[in-house]
Amino acid sequence: MRTLDFWKEDLSEKERRNIDILEILRRRGPISRPDISKEMGINVVTISNYVDEFIKRNLVYEKELDVSEGGRRPVLLDLNPQAGYVIGVGLNLMSMVGLLLDLKGNIITKTQVARPRASVKEISECLFDIIREILRRSKEQSSNIKGIGVGMAGLINKTDGSIHWPQKMDHYYTYASVDLPLKSLIEKEFNIPALIENDATSACFGEYWLGLDQNFKNLIYMFSGVGCGIIINGEAYRGAQGYAGEVSIYNYKEQDDFNCNAGNTCFLKRWELDIGIVEDVRAMLSKDKLKADKFFKTTSSNINNIDLKSVFIAARSGDEVANIALESAAKRLGIKISFLVNLLNPQAVVIGGGFEEAGDSFLHKVGETVKEWSFREVTDDLRIVYSNLRENAVALGAASLVMQKMFAQLW
Repeated sequence: MRTLDFWKEDLSEKERRNIDILEILRRRGPISRPDISKEMGINVVTISNYVDEFIKRNLVYEKELDVSEGGRRPVLLDLNPQAGYVIGVGLNLMSMVGLLLDLKGNIITKTQVARPRASVKEISECLFDIIREILRRSKEQSSNIKGIGVGMAGLINKTDGSIHWPQKMDHYYTYASVDLPLKSLIEKEFNIPALIENDATSACFGEYWLGLDQNFKNLIYMFSGVGCGIIINGEAYRGAQGYAGEVSIYNYKEQDDFNCNAGNTCFLKRWELDIGIVEDVRAMLSKDKLKADKFFKTTSSNINNIDLKSVFIAARSGDEVANIALESAAKRLGIKISFLVNLLNPQAVVIGGGFEEAGDSFLHKVGETVKEWSFREVTDDLRIVYSNLRENAVALGAASLVMQKMFAQLW
């Protein structure tokens, strides 16, 4: 079985060129050899040598001739989408999504379930069930599935694909005491190479590869306010051991003393996945029966089962409590993003993980806050947008990382 145990920074020059040429074909095909040569700044003979190898391996095919500007008409090249398939699975705030993609990133089949309870055992069982369901629905493609990409919360060890899972004990956060060897478990169960990546990093790479304007080479993806994915100069930034992107600090021994004047708005503190929105809504509703009755009628919920989805539904119907909570959360998120924007100076900040459902007012408040709290120079050309890939971002990103490795090694 092939392995996915390498990262782009470890690649040879040839492997990097494989990725770059095949990525141009994926984004811009059909395209001619001279146009690829022009875009990469590499002579056309060298490009042709690479392309000939791709054609031999059935990754690329030649098609109708382009219009000539004089002389011999150049042949157009395109990526063969059926040369291989990839499974991507992603964990979001409200759901877990599984996808089967072809090599152009087209979704062949999709399965989605509500987010399982936040325990290592339940989430990993759900992950395996989703992979089994994708395989059950993909009998025609099953023999040509090249890899499985998984985007999960937690700290991912890039050496062995194991995962440290954050769990809350009482009012303290801790990490699961036993590392879950997720990569090896998946490979043993399905006999398909697997890649495990952090959810925010996966989503960020997905937006870069499949979602955003291709000219963006530096961006941040905010997975709520808990973690972020980072692309620097067109490559996912993971740090020395693969743990980059955690945007809070925490010491359980100092938990009760670690506060700031703004209380829960302290952007350095560890947050809940929902940025404290549900807690704020529940507190407001418990103090006002009339507003509570209106909220519960609109959302078919009660004080015990309020969730982020019900808050979004209420906000879209104009509910005052929901909109107050979302505005407050947007400001908190904007303050945290401001710190990252000043630090990294990205071209774009993508907000996703489920918050795309919060609406235009939420996004506007985030952007307004970032401008108020950041240096003017770093926000002049900054774009703050919702995820284009929405609920599929993590799964698409994890699958795209597998594709990138396939491109490098010419599977």
